[in-house]
Amino acid sequence: MRILVTISVAAVLPLFAATQNPPTATPSPTSSPAKSVGMYVYPKSKQSAEQQQKDETDCYASAKQNSGVDPQAPAAPASTQAAQESKGAPKGGAVKGSAKGAAGGAAIGAIAGDAGTGAAVGATAGAVAGRRAQKKANKAAEQQAQQAQQQAQAQATAQHQASLDTFKRAFSACMDARGYSVQ
Repeated sequence: MRILVTISVAAVLPLFAATQNPPTATPSPTSSPAKSVGMYVYPKSKQSAEQQQKDETDCYASAKQNSGVDPQAPAAPASTQAAQESKGAPKGGAVKGSAKGAAGGAAIGAIAGDAGTGAAVGATAGAVAGRRAQKKANKAAEQQAQQAQQQAQAQATAQHQASLDTFKRAFSACMDARGYSVQ
């Protein structure tokens, strides 16, 4: 019985002690303006965390004003010109092909002695050929539109990155002037 009580006390005592002295939680670091743009700032002159936060906020605002770039703003979407170009794809291939085929069929039918039948056969063949040519032209126009969209997106991304680099240079210069190492 004495052993059972000793084991019970030994098992409960650490649990009781843990509730009396909870481990101290480390304060979660506040989000800094530098981290929001992917930069690291280290104090060179033993500045306090509060001073660093104030300096980062001031330099962020200054860099935003001086560079004309807001890194929190989303990147501009790519131009929709490519989508508009695809709407102008060729149309009416079957009708044009039919007309050409009918003319050719009538000429051949006239030689053979039946222009009406020749025109009908030629119109059918021309419509099929015209439709095939139209599909081919539509596919080529669609591929061109996709390539133009990809190029526009790549250009927009590069332009956004360049403006973000301008902002980072302005932010780094300000923080460096206040005695911080910025990477």
